[in-house]
Amino acid sequence: YLLELLILREDVRPGLPMVRRMKEAIQKEEKQKEANEKNKQKSIKEEEKERRELVLKSALGNENRGFALLQKMGYKSGQALGKSGEGIVEPIPLNIKTGVSGLGHEEFKKRKAEEKLENYRQKLHMKKKANEQAADQFRIRFKNKQEERKMEGDLRKSQRACQQLDMQKDIDVPKEIWFWIEPEEEEKKDEEEKEDECTSSDFSVSEKLQILTAYLREEHFYCIWCGITYEDSEDLSSNCPGDSAADHE
Repeated sequence: YLLELLILREDVRPGLPMVRRMKEAIQKEEKQKEANEKNKQKSIKEEEKERRELVLKSALGNENRGFALLQKMGYKSGQALGKSGEGIVEPIPLNIKTGVSGLGHEEFKKRKAEEKLENYRQKLHMKKKANEQAADQFRIRFKNKQEERKMEGDLRKSQRACQQLDMQKDIDVPKEIWFWIEPEEEEKKDEEEKEDECTSSDFSVSEKLQILTAYLREEHFYCIWCGITYEDSEDLSSNCPGDSAADHE
């Protein structure tokens, strides 16, 4: 009876022993980590680095032979080198190589960086030059377009003047079909007449303008740039600046 009573009083909640074992395992693992951190040994490189930094930070003592010789010659700690004290006070710093790269690697990296920078500058220069060339070409095209429009206006002006002057001399048909301004609405012509017209007017605007202004000067003694009809060829040649717009400018 007593044994049964003790069994009944024992905590038999499901899963309780497993939870207790997990807590114990976690605590044991944490303790093991703490012990490993305390007992962790430093690497050889770390120890060398710490010793080197400790030595470099500490001042030279009498046990150093070089320092002892300096003291015998009158040198005092903290004093600059040289008879007049114009030398250095602190020792020349050490440039310790800790990497595994070979000799000249840093110089090689520096040269590569300079070459990369130079290539980048050249690319910028070429891009700038290309943009400038594109801008120049645009300005030239724009200027040529303006000049072409101006010549077209001068040609129409010359055609109107030619038509008026020819009609004053009772000339009913122009010397060339394009010497007069074509009417806005024309009746359809035969195919042969169209082909002849294309052949006769197969000139550029500047060529047409040059031919027509020469005709006006020779036939009518008229200069479109002056806007004057002169009495004769002698009066034209002596009073007109020239036979082109550039001469009148």
